[in-house]
Amino acid sequence: IAGCLDTLVAAMPELRTFAAALHAQTGSRLFDWLDHLVLIDGAEPRGRLAELGFEAEDTAADPGHAVFYHPAAIFPRILLREERHSTPGATAAAAIQVEDVSLFLTANQLSAAIEGTLVSPYRRAALWRNNGLEFLAVERRGHAGFIPTHMPADYATHYLNAYERWATRPRLFGDDRAGMEQTLRLARSLVSDMGTHTAAWIAFSAERAYWQQRNRAGQVQKAGQDTLGLGWANHDHHTFRSSRHLFPILIEILETFGFHPRERFYAGAQAGWGAQVMEQPVCRFAVFADVDLTPAEVEGDFAHNPLPPLQELGTVGLWCALHGEAMLSAGLHHLAARLDFDAATENLARWGIDSMRPFSDFSYLRQAFTRGERWPVAPDRLDRLVSSGQIDERQRTAFMENGAIGSHLENIQRGEGFKGFNQQTISDIIRRTDPRN
Repeated sequence: IAGCLDTLVAAMPELRTFAAALHAQTGSRLFDWLDHLVLIDGAEPRGRLAELGFEAEDTAADPGHAVFYHPAAIFPRILLREERHSTPGATAAAAIQVEDVSLFLTANQLSAAIEGTLVSPYRRAALWRNNGLEFLAVERRGHAGFIPTHMPADYATHYLNAYERWATRPRLFGDDRAGMEQTLRLARSLVSDMGTHTAAWIAFSAERAYWQQRNRAGQVQKAGQDTLGLGWANHDHHTFRSSRHLFPILIEILETFGFHPRERFYAGAQAGWGAQVMEQPVCRFAVFADVDLTPAEVEGDFAHNPLPPLQELGTVGLWCALHGEAMLSAGLHHLAARLDFDAATENLARWGIDSMRPFSDFSYLRQAFTRGERWPVAPDRLDRLVSSGQIDERQRTAFMENGAIGSHLENIQRGEGFKGFNQQTISDIIRRTDPRN
C-alpha cells in the first residue's frame, strides 16, 4: 500500500509539495490520512489482496469498481477499477479523508468541483490529475460508500439542528445517573432522526469540540491541521471514563450509536482498571471505555453486567469523582491522533506542549500522552470524597490549590496495519497520570 501511494507521489509534483507541507505543519504522514486507493482490476491484484487478508466489501461504489477491506488491520479501502488496456494492479488514484472538503480547498487555494450536497454523507473533489493518475479529497459523515450523495434541500438544516442538540445538551446534573439516562434518551432520538451512523458522526464531532476547548495540546495540533483544512480526520480513538455504577449506561449510549464491543483490555491485576474497546465500523471510530476493575471481573462481561461498589476508588473512578463522567461534564479523557511520532512531538514542543515518556515504542506502535491539562476541582466534589474517606485532608488541599489532571492528547503512530493496543505498559502511564501521584 505504501508503494502504491509512493507511485502517485512520485508522479505528481503538487502532491509531493502537499505531503511535505503536511509533515512540516502537522507532524503527520500522508499515509495517516489515506481513505482509499484505486488500482486496476485483474486476477493478479485480486489474488494478491486475498493472499494479504483483504475481503470484498458490499458497499456503494461507481460502476466498474469493487471494494476491498482488511477486517483485522488498519488499512485504507482498496478499490479495483475495470479498465482495458491498463496493467492489472497498477495504481490509478488515491484519496485522503478530510473533515470538510470546502475548507480543505480553501486552505490550499484549490478550485475544484465538489460532488455531493452540503454536509451530505459523502462528498469528494478531484485535486490533481497527471498522466491518467488522480488524487482526491473526500468528506465522510457516517457513510461507508464511494458514490457522492445528494440529499433533499432541507437535509443540511436537519443535520445542523441535530448537531446543535447534541453539542448544547446539558452536562451538569445533581444526579449523574439521571444525566446519563437523559443522554441515552437524546442518543436514541438522534438515531431516530438521522440514522445510526450519521448520528454517531454528529455526536463524536461535538465530543471532540468539547474536549478540545479545554485541552491546549489539542488546540495547537488542530490549528496546525486546520492550516491545511484537514480537521480531525486522523483520529485513532476516543477515550471515555466512567464510574462503575454508570458504566452499563455508557456502553448502552455507545451501542445506540452503532458501536460493537471489540477486545476487552486489562492491564494487569496491579493496575486496578480495564476498558472495553468498541468500534463503529461505518464511521471507523474506535473507543476506549475505561472503568475501575478487579482481576476477577475482566473474565466476565463487565460492559453489560452491573459492577458493585468498591471500597476504594481506582485511577479511573477518582478521575470521575473529581471531574465528572466523561460522557457528561468532564468530556473525553483523551483523543488519540495518528501522527508521525517524532515529528509531532517536536512540533508540539515548539509551542510549549511537553510530552510524557512513551508508553509504547515498537516498530508497529508508538504512543505517548502530552502533559496533562490541570483542571480546577469543585469544592463540593472534594467534600464528598473526604467525607467518604476516599481522599484525606492533605489531598483535598493539594487538589484545591493545584487542581487535578484532566485530559491529554495522545500522539500515536501505527505501522504494519497494526490495529490493537499495548496491554503491558499502559498500566505504567495510567499510574503516572493518577491524580494522587
